[in-house]
Amino acid sequence: MVDIRKNVWQWGDRTVAYWEAGPSAPGATDLPAAVLIHGFGASAGHWRKTFPALAPQVRTYALDLLGFGASDKPKPGPDFAYTFETWGAQINAFCQEVVGTPVTLVGNSIGAIAAMQAAVMAPAQTQRVILLNCSLRLLHERKQAGLPWYRRVGSRWVQRLLQNRAIARLFFAQVANPQAVRNVLKQAYARHEAIDSELIAMLLAPARHPHAVDVFVAFTGYSGGPTPEDLLAQLPCPAVVLWGDRDPWEPIALGAKFQEFACVQAFVPLPGVGHCPQDEAPELVNPLLLQFLR
Repeated sequence: MVDIRKNVWQWGDRTVAYWEAGPSAPGATDLPAAVLIHGFGASAGHWRKTFPALAPQVRTYALDLLGFGASDKPKPGPDFAYTFETWGAQINAFCQEVVGTPVTLVGNSIGAIAAMQAAVMAPAQTQRVILLNCSLRLLHERKQAGLPWYRRVGSRWVQRLLQNRAIARLFFAQVANPQAVRNVLKQAYARHEAIDSELIAMLLAPARHPHAVDVFVAFTGYSGGPTPEDLLAQLPCPAVVLWGDRDPWEPIALGAKFQEFACVQAFVPLPGVGHCPQDEAPELVNPLLLQFLR
């Protein structure tokens, strides 16, 4: 049984929740360290099946990005924005102050973008990045031009509609319930048997926070910032890409184009797996993570 320690860390006036496990004896800092970064709407708990495999050999951490999980959820405003630059700075400060050694950053979905952003911002701190079904950011303002006109117009209309707080609250209330979450997961997960009550409870818990709607609106309206291709072009470390081949949101055919970038050392398809490989198919993902972490 792996002893997972759930802690909090103060980043300025923000409280960040994180999990950690792994060797802690004198000399353990010589062992590899991995920081696991969740996707949109998730939290450190989405790596619940990763810790038991990594922790015996790797100093393993998973943090809740600001706005998610048990971390603070500041209301967006002139002094704070939910952007990849914000999350990149958070990750780098965490690695410096809590981990204390260079790390491998492992990210799923938007967590993969945040991992690359952190690596670009602090090159000496990141040894490599491992990207699991990286968000392609297809609603990015520069990518929307390539969408069919009806999807382009529809996406912009929905984004503008959700900027109305009353409408956003109504929409959020419709999706922040167990059955709606289960239905969304059935789209994202190719293996429906991996969808259990623990997962649903983990995803729903942060939705009760008074600023949860503000976080949702801020990110759904975020069409700027970097694309994955922007970051891969300047990534200062090697990248490994793992991709579930049945992901309905981030098509593997588009993800395979990442191999054109010099920093990508390996691209590994995961057969029969959807958008969240670490939770759907740990028996496929964990050996690969250990292989590249060693």
